[in-house]
This record gives sequence, C-alpha cells and structure tokens, in this order.
Amino acid sequence: MNPTILAIESSCDETSAAIIKKGKVLNNIIATQSVHENYGGVVPELASRAHQMNIVPVVEEALKGSGVKKEELDAIAFTKGPGLLGALLVGSSFAKSLAQGLGIPLIGVNHMQAHILAHFIDDPKPMFPFLCLTVSGGHTQIVLVKDYLDMEVVGETQDDAVGEAFDKSAKLLDLPYPGGPLIDKYAKNGNPQAFDFPDSDVAELDFSFSGIKTSFLYFLRDRLKEDEDFVKKNMNDICASLQRCLINMLTKRLIRASDKFNIKEVTIAGGVSANSGLRKRLDELANEHHWNVYIPDFEYCTDNAGMIAMAAHYKYLAGEFEPLTTSPDPRMKF
Repeated sequence: MNPTILAIESSCDETSAAIIKKGKVLNNIIATQSVHENYGGVVPELASRAHQMNIVPVVEEALKGSGVKKEELDAIAFTKGPGLLGALLVGSSFAKSLAQGLGIPLIGVNHMQAHILAHFIDDPKPMFPFLCLTVSGGHTQIVLVKDYLDMEVVGETQDDAVGEAFDKSAKLLDLPYPGGPLIDKYAKNGNPQAFDFPDSDVAELDFSFSGIKTSFLYFLRDRLKEDEDFVKKNMNDICASLQRCLINMLTKRLIRASDKFNIKEVTIAGGVSANSGLRKRLDELANEHHWNVYIPDFEYCTDNAGMIAMAAHYKYLAGEFEPLTTSPDPRMKF
C-alpha cells in the first residue's frame, strides 16, 4: 500500500503533472499559459488548446525527472472538478487513455480537496480536526477537515470569490491580469488605513464580495471626478486599503469558526493563500488566538499536480477509484 501515482492537473490555465511514490511527492511540473494576459482573464477555449499542447511534454518531464517508468505506475490521477469543462476534459481524457493502456486504476480528485491536502506534502503538517480557509479565483470557503477524505464546508461565499474581487478591482485600476498579485505588491508600500471600504452583512460564517466590488467602483469614479490622476498618485494606498478590507473579511469569519468549533489548528489553501498580507495577518492571529497556523509553500498554493498527487495517494489507500466511463464535473462539490 505504498503506491506510485502519476497525477494530472488541468482545471484552469495551468497544465501540471507530478509523481508521488510512497506518499512522497517527487516532483511538480507546471506549464503556465501567458496568452490570457492579452484578454484580462482566462479564455476557456484558449486554455483548452494550450492544455492539449502542453500535456504530453509535461507528463513526459514528470516521469523523466522522477526516474519512474510508466510501467512502474500503480494508478493515474486527474482533476475531476471543479474547473473549466474543456480544460478538465483534456486532463481526464489523457488520464483515462493512459490508465486503460497500462491496465491500472483511475483516480478522480476534487480540486478544492486537493488544495487542502497540499498541507500534507511537506512538514509541518496540521493535526485533525483543523479548519482550512480555501481562497482562490473561483472559491472562498471555510472547511472543517476531520480526516484526509472527510471534509465539511461550514462557510462559503454567496456570490463572488475573493480572488475574483482582487482581480476585478485590479482591472478597475488598469492593472494587467492577473491583478491580485500586483495589488499585493503595491500594498506593501501603502497605508492600509488610508481609505475605508464596507464589509458585507451575511450569515455568520459566509462571505459576500459583490458589494465591495461595487463600492470600489463608485469610490474610484467619485475620486477620479475630483482628480483624474487620483489612482496614479495613490496607487499604493488604494491597494493597501483594499487588501486590508478583503483580508479582514476573510479572517473575521475564520475567527468565528475557530471559536464556534473550538479548533486552534488553522490552515489556508488556494491561490490567494500566496498573498503576503494574508500570510502576515494569519501570523498575527496565531499569536493573538494561540492558533497553530499552517501555510503551504508558494509552489503548492496555486494550481499544481503535487496537491492532486497527495489527494490521490489517500484515495488510493481508501480504494476510491473511478470507472473509465467517468466524466469531469465542472461544478463538483465536496
């Protein structure tokens, strides 16, 4: 029960492959897609075409770099969902063909569960039960993690995800895509108290980010009427203030969840977990609330096959396999 697994990730605009052996991720090969920068966001059809071009060389590099021959593989894993349907189809079709050709099991992985299980790739590892704040361009959730494959969403966004709020606000500032990392960059040199933006009034552990986007739009509109160079003059302070508001919206609910479930083991996952402001704030909260906080390496924050491989390892041990007739699920739930 120490399987060697090839894992494939193709949920959005990253084509990635990784090899895991005896529970240890050996490598994590990622091919990025720069074409979307020209359109201010991911274009699904272009993403699918890029996956088709990238998947063979990426898988070949994963196998070659790990020293594992395809005949030594015990299973093939792929991202089943959630994600872009066309992108998921590329990864799932390749995985099914390879699994059938080698006569080995197929493992379908939930992308968001894999983000959480990325915490088990390297040390230190959280202890069960723990809370995970999953934050990305498509998801914002608080998840109660009871075991490797036993997770419950206890809070989630009612509309937009926080990653989308970052990127769309950046677009209003005329920053290139992806804008979230640029807001983080400018925020480091700004005053986070310079401007105020409203929080949303939703259920105890749920989120809503549509309101702050609208508020930010009107804020810029009114200030630019007074001074057409307002953004240029105040970019650092604007980004710092916006980031402070979004981070406070996230961490306020996380504190509530910690108190409600009496859990001090706290983690974050997803692309927005690479945000330096969020990481810093969690370090502060760890001291204030006596939390044990776990944050993955940057390599495992954004979409990657290493996390898919780790999730597949535990699914293999549990005997959770997919038939070759399986199909990707772009709206896959926990």
